[in-house]
Amino acid sequence: MPPFDIARLATILRDASRKETLPRFRHLDAGQVRIKTEAIDLVTEADEAAERQIKADVAAAWPDALFVGEESVAADPTLLDRLESADFAIIVDPVDGTANFAAGVPLYATMASVVVKGETVAGIIYDPMGDDWVLAEKGGGAWQKRPDGSAWKLHVAEAPSLDQMVGYCSMAFLPPATKPQVLANMAKVRVVANYRVAGHEYRTFAAGHAHFICYNKLMPWDHLVGTLISQEAGGYVARFDGSPYLPSHRSGGLIVATDKDSWNLLRREVFTV
Repeated sequence: MPPFDIARLATILRDASRKETLPRFRHLDAGQVRIKTEAIDLVTEADEAAERQIKADVAAAWPDALFVGEESVAADPTLLDRLESADFAIIVDPVDGTANFAAGVPLYATMASVVVKGETVAGIIYDPMGDDWVLAEKGGGAWQKRPDGSAWKLHVAEAPSLDQMVGYCSMAFLPPATKPQVLANMAKVRVVANYRVAGHEYRTFAAGHAHFICYNKLMPWDHLVGTLISQEAGGYVARFDGSPYLPSHRSGGLIVATDKDSWNLLRREVFTV
């Protein structure tokens, strides 16, 4: 494959997002927003246009890469099966937080991760509103960068006591049988929120402004980039059974915490799924 350049991929995401999503933000009519599987699962004209642009630019830069986009998978689900055996793949979410975008809430992201032979080796979360990236390459730490070249390294927060923890949980996808108990358990922590956009939850966690995140539905475009960034910022990531999260996983839940002890505490006291 051609040499991978994370800065080039970051620029591709920024250019496509600014060209295809910003002009459409708060300018979508009813015909440009559609339901995919249910009322909370939407796709807009901006998602599709941004993904087309990113796909074309990725193909020009890395013609041998398997491109796995959220909207591409909606059209061809077999792409997910090909990801597991791919030598080199780039996974993209053109608009993470589509429900926010469609509602005119200025909190969404454009994300990409790079998988080489089954291992996530790089990831980028671009914020079109803030015009900056949070990104990581395996072994290189997690960084926040701006187009002017300024950058600073990110690190997760120190873990407080359970009753002072602040975190995020995508409650809509918790297992129905245990959801009532998990919701009751959330009274044990200080704050539980849900931005409806994983990219910003991971960014906030990696920058030290939250102590945990929990998800049950595991689609690669939502979580490969965020888990790598969280780990490179010093966090601890594992599925509900304690096993590592891998690009091939679609289920098994996920807890992200500031350290292993906090992960165990949250798993035992809160996320009793």
